[in-house]
Amino acid sequence: MSDEDLQSLYAYLMTRPPVSAPNQETRLPFPMNLRPLVAGWNTLFHRDRQAYTPNPDKSPLWNRGAYLVNSSGHCAACHSPRNALGAEKSGENNFLAGGFADNWEAPALNKLSSSPIPWTEQELFQYLRTGYSPLHGVAAGPMGPVVAGLAQLPEADVKAMAHYLASLNPAAAQSQSSHAALATRLEADSQTNQETRLLPGETLFNGACAVCHDSGSGPVLFGARPSLALNSNLHSDHPDNVIQVLMHGITRPAQTNLSTMPGFKSSMNDAQMESLLQYMRARFAPDKPAWNNLRKKIAEIRQQPGHP
Repeated sequence: MSDEDLQSLYAYLMTRPPVSAPNQETRLPFPMNLRPLVAGWNTLFHRDRQAYTPNPDKSPLWNRGAYLVNSSGHCAACHSPRNALGAEKSGENNFLAGGFADNWEAPALNKLSSSPIPWTEQELFQYLRTGYSPLHGVAAGPMGPVVAGLAQLPEADVKAMAHYLASLNPAAAQSQSSHAALATRLEADSQTNQETRLLPGETLFNGACAVCHDSGSGPVLFGARPSLALNSNLHSDHPDNVIQVLMHGITRPAQTNLSTMPGFKSSMNDAQMESLLQYMRARFAPDKPAWNNLRKKIAEIRQQPGHP
């Protein structure tokens, strides 16, 4: 961040009323819970950062987006992979290449994105501004509060962030018409895939999910009908986010005009959850291989606290 922004941030914090609260006991894992060992970690991984220097070969909009994403936005903290000691992996190929935060997958934001339709600048702006992209899905888990926070930014800043992030994925430059045609095909394929109708998860899906998510039935009931055929999480190599949402639902959406979603942690056992996940993966991401070790992953996430 620039010195001017840091000074402004400090000045704002100094206007906040003081709060009396006891220090919380550290819950950091070893070795981060031992202060002397943190010095060793800093020696290995900490690097002093200079204030952002604009790239003269890029537009002012791109530079503004790069500044926000990589300073106060710190998107890489969640969306870049980390090594065994918790440090962000270095190298251009690892930057915003996907990671995990609070037991949720933070998907890749660069050319490694597994989304079936590339994230365009417009879709990124809509998602960051509203928490919902018709071609990708709804913000949930740790991303929900991020979108709620971004709502406080001027629209121009959110547009700058979307512009910069879109530049990291060359596929985003494809025409809107090609994206629309791909979306139509994916939707149609999910409706005509007869092989998945024989899977045991079909009944579970029709009972728990179809009223809100089946694009071929009825009107939109609750503000949005996220398409599962276009959903980034169902096309991911990791089932974590889909399991998290199925388990815990979405009780506090990023914006009030988006609907809530019930969680099925108490109403579905591990076997039922596995059947539903296998069905959704096969029907809505038929070009992707089946997820491995689903039952084990379901059991692990069942023990974790959920994000509303």
